[in-house]
Amino acid sequence: MALTQTDSYLETKQHGSVLFPFNIYPCTIPQDFPSVDLHWQKSMELIYVKKGRGRVQAGMTAMEAAAGDLFILPPGTLHALGGLPGQRMEYENIIFDVDFLGSGAADICARQYLVPLAAGRLALPASLRPGQPEYDAVAACLSDAESLCGDKGPGYELGVKAAILRLLFLLLRMNPEPIPSDSPGTQRLKRVLHRIETEYAQPLTVAQMAESCGCSTSHFMRWFRQMTGSSFTAYLNGRRLAVAAEQLRQSGDSILYIAGEVGFENLSNFNRQFKARYGVTPREYRRDGAK
Repeated sequence: MALTQTDSYLETKQHGSVLFPFNIYPCTIPQDFPSVDLHWQKSMELIYVKKGRGRVQAGMTAMEAAAGDLFILPPGTLHALGGLPGQRMEYENIIFDVDFLGSGAADICARQYLVPLAAGRLALPASLRPGQPEYDAVAACLSDAESLCGDKGPGYELGVKAAILRLLFLLLRMNPEPIPSDSPGTQRLKRVLHRIETEYAQPLTVAQMAESCGCSTSHFMRWFRQMTGSSFTAYLNGRRLAVAAEQLRQSGDSILYIAGEVGFENLSNFNRQFKARYGVTPREYRRDGAK
C-alpha cells in the first residue's frame, strides 16, 4: 500500500453526535491508561489539566503540564500525553469538529478564521497557563461549556457554540502570527500513524512501512524513533493494547477474541505485554473496571 497525500489519511472518528460534534472526556493518567501515543486527527482538541502533573507533546515540542494548564491542539496537530514518575494527571479532553462552529457558512468568519482553522492553517498559542493574559477569560469559556453540557437545558448547544467561538477569539488575539507549514517529515509521519490507526490489527512490518515510505528498513527505523521516541514495533503494539483495553472495558468478548481482533496471534504474548503496559493482567483490568 503506497502512502499518498496527507489529507487522505485524516482520521474520521466522530466525537459527540453528527449534528453536534462536541464532547468532553474526563481522563486520568495513569489510571485510565499509562499514556496516549503520538497521533493526530481532523478534530480540534483542548487538553485542560484539572489536577496533578504530567506531560503533553504538541508537534515536536514536549511540555510539562500542571493543574490549570490548557493545551491547544488545532486540527492536524501531532500530539501525545504521558505521565511523570510518581505523578497522576487528571484532565478534560475537549474535542470538537470545527464544522459545528459554522465553517460552512458563507461569511467572513468562516472564510478568514474557521476554514483556515479546520485546515490547520490558523495560528493559536500552543498552551495557556494560569496568570497569563486572557487565561481567566478562556477558562470561563470552558467552564460555561462544561456546565451547559452537564445540564443540557433548552438551547444548550447554542451556549456551547458561543462559548467556544469566544474562546477562539481570545486565543486568536493572543497569537496573530501565521502558522508554519508541516515539514515533509511531519507529513510523512502523519501518513504512517494513520496507517497504523487503520491497520493495527493487520500484521504490519517494518519492511512494509519502509517500502511505503520509499526508504530502507534501517533508515525507517531510525527515522521513526527520532520522530516518536519509540520503535515502530513498540508503538504498534502500544496502539493495539490501547484498543484492547477499551474493548475490555466496553464489551463482554473473550480475552482470546479481543487479543486476536487487535492483532496479537499469541494469547500469552498479549497477556505479557498487556501487564507490562498496564500493570495488571487483562482479566484483572476488566474486573477492576467493572467495579
